Amino acid sequence: MHQRSYEFWVKTASIVTMVMVSLMIAAKCWAWLASGSASMLGSLTDSLMDITASAMSFLVLGYALRPADDDHRFGHGKAEALAGLGQAAFIAGSGCLLAFHGIERLFNPVELNHSMLGIWVSIFAIACTLVVVYVQTKVIKHTESIAIKADSVHYKGDLILNAAVLVAILLAQNGMLYADPIFAIGVAGYLLYNSWDIARQSADHLMDKELPDEEKAEIVLIANSHEDVFGVHDVRTRQGGKIKFIQMHLELEDTLPLIRAHHVADEVVAMIQQEFNCEMDILIHQDPISVCYKAAQVNELQN
Repeated sequence: MHQRSYEFWVKTASIVTMVMVSLMIAAKCWAWLASGSASMLGSLTDSLMDITASAMSFLVLGYALRPADDDHRFGHGKAEALAGLGQAAFIAGSGCLLAFHGIERLFNPVELNHSMLGIWVSIFAIACTLVVVYVQTKVIKHTESIAIKADSVHYKGDLILNAAVLVAILLAQNGMLYADPIFAIGVAGYLLYNSWDIARQSADHLMDKELPDEEKAEIVLIANSHEDVFGVHDVRTRQGGKIKFIQMHLELEDTLPLIRAHHVADEVVAMIQQEFNCEMDILIHQDPISVCYKAAQVNELQN
């Protein structure tokens, strides 16, 4: 049931995003051809990169949602991070091209035509982006998808970008021709910063970065709350797509029967899964408490 829910939400977000961005591309292309605005071209370029990245994410998410198989025993979740790196490369390339165009316009300013069209298109783009951000926020609450989170951060920034284009056109309409290329260069800087942020998040995912400290602390707290658990150590965590992977050692009474120790581990797993309410792969090793105590004494003497 959780698998179907996750797949439904992430695909819904991808489809809504591509529809909204397609509408924005058509409107921005029309406005740029009519006005010649460099900042509008920057906004159009950003939207073209958006739909490329969203289409890539949609295709890759289909692969990432596949269950584990004989060749990929931990699932296919890291495909989301690969999509993120692809997004970062596209966005960085578009930012560099836009920066060169803005610099050229800075030395050769051009008077804008049909500026009112650009204003209305910018307002329309802001409305479309608000729809995208709203849907993505709902999806993140249900799935915590890294790919959707990366998209959401980008589109929240796009609200500022579209507002900047609107201001640039209004200023150029009042005779400040340099405002248009300056804002275009600013948009380019935003794109480059955003590409770095997405690349960093994707790299963290591929390099098996630990879950946030708050989540790790909560996991340890839940495990320690079990009446038969005397302590927890060697906690390791990472996330692959929708699955959180957790490994830990439980410190149990020496005389605890093996069958009871097995049930204790199962109960701790159930407690953690109930608290987090997401797909998890939890591997637990049971240690006699005396062994843990002796190991701690050895470490203390060595230090």
